[in-house]
Amino acid sequence: MKMKRKGELLRALLFVVATFVIVYFLKVNDEKNYNYEVNRPWNYQLLTAPFDIPVHLDSMRIVQVKDSIDASFQPVYKRVNDDREVMKKYATAVNGDAGSTLTFIERAALIENVGNLFADGIVLPEVYSEIENGKLPSVKFINGNVVTSVSTENFRSPRKAYSSLVSALPGSRYHTAIEATGVSSILTPNVVCDTAESQRILNELYQKAIAPIGVLQQGERIIGPGEIVTPQLYTILKTYDTMMSEKGLGQTVENIYTLVGQVLYVIILLTALYCYLYFFRRDMFVDFRSILFIMLMVVCFSLLAYFVSVTFHNGLYIVPFTIIPVMMLIFFDARTGLFCHIITVLLCAVMGSFNFEYVFIQFIAGVTAVNSLKELTRRSQLVFTAALVFVAYSVSYLAVIAMTGTIDNISWRMFGYFGINALFVSFAYVLIFIFEKLFGFTSMVTLVELSDINNPLLQELSEKCPGTFQHSMSVSTLASDAALRVGANVQLVRTGALYHDIGKIKNPTFFTENQYGVNPHDSLSPEISAKIVIAHVADGMKRAEKAKLPAVVKQFIAQHHGCGKAKFFYNTYCKAHPDEDVDDAMFTYPGPNPQTKEASILMMADSVEAASRSMTEHTPEAITELVNRIIDSQIADGLHNDSPMMFRDVKLIKESFISRLRTMYHARISYPDDPVKK
Repeated sequence: MKMKRKGELLRALLFVVATFVIVYFLKVNDEKNYNYEVNRPWNYQLLTAPFDIPVHLDSMRIVQVKDSIDASFQPVYKRVNDDREVMKKYATAVNGDAGSTLTFIERAALIENVGNLFADGIVLPEVYSEIENGKLPSVKFINGNVVTSVSTENFRSPRKAYSSLVSALPGSRYHTAIEATGVSSILTPNVVCDTAESQRILNELYQKAIAPIGVLQQGERIIGPGEIVTPQLYTILKTYDTMMSEKGLGQTVENIYTLVGQVLYVIILLTALYCYLYFFRRDMFVDFRSILFIMLMVVCFSLLAYFVSVTFHNGLYIVPFTIIPVMMLIFFDARTGLFCHIITVLLCAVMGSFNFEYVFIQFIAGVTAVNSLKELTRRSQLVFTAALVFVAYSVSYLAVIAMTGTIDNISWRMFGYFGINALFVSFAYVLIFIFEKLFGFTSMVTLVELSDINNPLLQELSEKCPGTFQHSMSVSTLASDAALRVGANVQLVRTGALYHDIGKIKNPTFFTENQYGVNPHDSLSPEISAKIVIAHVADGMKRAEKAKLPAVVKQFIAQHHGCGKAKFFYNTYCKAHPDEDVDDAMFTYPGPNPQTKEASILMMADSVEAASRSMTEHTPEAITELVNRIIDSQIADGLHNDSPMMFRDVKLIKESFISRLRTMYHARISYPDDPVKK
């Protein structure tokens, strides 16, 4: 009773902790109340303006307006040098020794031409290049509060100004004077762009152009359910989000309602998961290790989805949710895997931009993963499953996009996300190994590895107990075929059958299949012989512990005789002591009786295979009688009362044994003698 209450408290505590963690991290982003994208449907109820909202131009029209302003904008220029001071110094140089080769009139002409170049304006080479290309026909100058527009046709670059001077004053004497007076060093840009003033004016033009074009009054409709989010509506929604944040409405009563709704949402989904386990997988519900694993998977993938979604746009599609049904299928069953997958997807749906699209795509991917992987026995199967998951993601995504009436909205980045997702699924093999060791589960891969006859324990069995090894191989064949017919775990039965008699390694000669003419039991009393034979169960458990065999394999060793009797020695003792009350405990195996369908199948196969070896004839009638007698005797003794075996299963198992034994003991033709030898 104490253990039961402790288990209930642990499950309740696990539920509360999982709810708290998921609600804490899966909250709606405070910066925006809704998730939406341009040219996608609005997935929420009718939204009305809670206050007056200014209507701005959408982003595309803003870009167009700015481009138009840029095309016609005249930048502001200014003069940066004192031309009179420069010309005064140059005139001194010309009237000095440097201009001695010129007459007075020629000197005046040189000074006048240089002054005209400065008056016209000298600009930077890159500015002159724009003027030549027609990109800068005019510029503005600001003097005080007066703005004047000036044509750039007379502007020259330093090189162009020098060339113009040389062309205007031909002759060697002018050229000599020009070089002697250092004109090239003084012809520097005196008209430059006033960047700060130009940007200020440009920004003013921008602000005027993109000013609100209208107002949505309080209570006016913004957008309705299913309506496509146009660029203009997207701009209005962004303005709505910004104003909601600025007005501090994130702390209103509405947010309290949102939090309560999220808590209820998570509680309902986790309660549904608990109810499923309670009503349909009670064995997992009462096993805290199993329910801890399930809740850990759900919570961890929910948190992973949260962190990825706040890092990447549409990051939810990178999260490999299909690993959940894959791992559940490997450790438990497909139905549990799919149910847990759906619960996790719904928990994370509050983070998706488009809930319908997200849930639909993830559901199809989960179903594909479950149906493509009935049981995992090779790593290549995971690669195949990952490939199918990628196809499922891609096709379902295209279907959702096509439902909008156009394929122009396809985001090719999504296929990259799907590829990354599938890649993670293909590496789930590592996670399977880790969780198998952490929680003590046994995967199908482990069972396949254990069924390899090169395993050291099976090798020792084949060397020391060759008869027992052959018996175990035959039992494995019988039990596997029967398990397949009744829908039991075939690989589990096959592996359990190979190890069920490893306890006989300790005393191999005390078992008939390993004897060669000498029977040591002939010199022992029935009770001693029974003790030695019965001990092979306990000896097998010790060897299994030493070899660290999984618990699901050890259960076959403990249960393959159940609480049955060593009947040969029991009957021998009863015949020798007819008037004595026989202590049944001396001849009874420790048990327990088979607890699973697989263990029951092994018990039946073990007894039938052993008994078939002592048959003198193997006719269909004799085999049928043997199988029916042994199995009916076990059922009559109550050895299968704790097993979920049904009458229909027993019928199918009998048919399987009879068919398999008839094949094993079929008659062979006799080969004629070699006439040459005769």
